[in-house]
Amino acid sequence: MSFRLKERSILPGFGITMGFTITYMCLLVMLPLALLFIRASGLGWSAFWETVTDARVLAAYKLSFAASAGAALANVVFGLIVAWVLVRYSFPGKRFVDAIVDLPFALPTAVAGIALTTIYAQNGWIGKLLDPLGIKVAYHPIGIVLALTFIGIPFVVRTVQPVIEQLSSEVEDAAASLGASRWRTFRRVILPQLTPALLTGFTLAFARSLGEYGSVVFISGNMPMKTEIAPLLIMTKLEQYNYGGATAIAAVMLLISFVLLLAINIVQRRANRFRPLA
Repeated sequence: MSFRLKERSILPGFGITMGFTITYMCLLVMLPLALLFIRASGLGWSAFWETVTDARVLAAYKLSFAASAGAALANVVFGLIVAWVLVRYSFPGKRFVDAIVDLPFALPTAVAGIALTTIYAQNGWIGKLLDPLGIKVAYHPIGIVLALTFIGIPFVVRTVQPVIEQLSSEVEDAAASLGASRWRTFRRVILPQLTPALLTGFTLAFARSLGEYGSVVFISGNMPMKTEIAPLLIMTKLEQYNYGGATAIAAVMLLISFVLLLAINIVQRRANRFRPLA
């Protein structure tokens, strides 16, 4: 009779790691979210509905989600280009450019907002060139999209970059040898392999943009019904000691964000399922 000894890992096993995971998720994620909904429910249904359907609140929701989606889409396009250049080409200053990509991670968002406002204001370096053309960036929804694009682009670049590094150029060469154009090769060969990573980068950039406050508060101008985002409106409610109203707005924003992110994850899972082999 032979006995098979159970292999033991040097690292902590399932029991310890699972217990730590549950404790971490409960204390740092689930408990604050539960308290958020409990505090919002304290308003009562009528007061809650009146708060979250106010015209000013609805305008803030619309601007926040639209600007976040627009910035995330812009980051998908430009992030893909930046990641492709960093992986496929060698040029002087490549390491410097690669380090610059992570700058939004290290730079305080308030500093980024002040810098963008200074540059794109009507008397700024770029703003004074755009003003004669009738293009207004600072204190305009365009400025909000610009700020959210700035803070979100590292998520796309760092998500797509490792995937591009794993792509084999032999498939591209084979497509070219069969007469495929550059656009057809990109659309039929490269893009399907990058789609899951692009969706992941979009999700991360979109989620990051939804809660952004520091970089937007300066460049937006904070005009109600025009350039006021939902996080700023929540801060306004808190400054007015209207904690119930702030939690109600935050709860609705959290629910909408969860539904949108869940839908994106479903699409991403399907894209991974049908991803062609490299």
